[in-house]
Amino acid sequence: MAMSKQRSVSVERLIGAPAERIFTVLADPSRHCEIDGSGTLSRLTTSNAPLTLGSTFSMRINVGVSYTVKNRVLEFEENRLITWAHWQGQRWSYQLEPQPDGGTLVRETFDWSTAKLPRSIELIGAHRKNVPSMEKTLERLAALVEAPADDQS
Repeated sequence: MAMSKQRSVSVERLIGAPAERIFTVLADPSRHCEIDGSGTLSRLTTSNAPLTLGSTFSMRINVGVSYTVKNRVLEFEENRLITWAHWQGQRWSYQLEPQPDGGTLVRETFDWSTAKLPRSIELIGAHRKNVPSMEKTLERLAALVEAPADDQS
């Protein structure tokens, strides 16, 4: 885990699958509940069309109360990078770096430097709470994409 003065935290994991397979899951919003390590995503409330630059998608969140958050894809480089943010401005990014052995180094970043109220995120400790959730997300992502090709859905 890395913490920077730029108000972001990142976790990374080597995953034994090609970047293309991993990116397919990340760019499919209907798969986000499968890999969510926070346990707060309950369902996609919009189309499950593959994400591209500028796409929007909405997720139902449950953290004791249930609400819907609309996200917009802000950065998109096929099989390498996808970033989205919701109305408050926090960003979630996935960077994929193919490795010589055919695996991929995946880095997930939560960046609240662009948030409308970054100090509120710090006061409630969301940035610290997100680190174990991101580690679990990458664990779940790995389990999903490292499965034999005939087991992939």
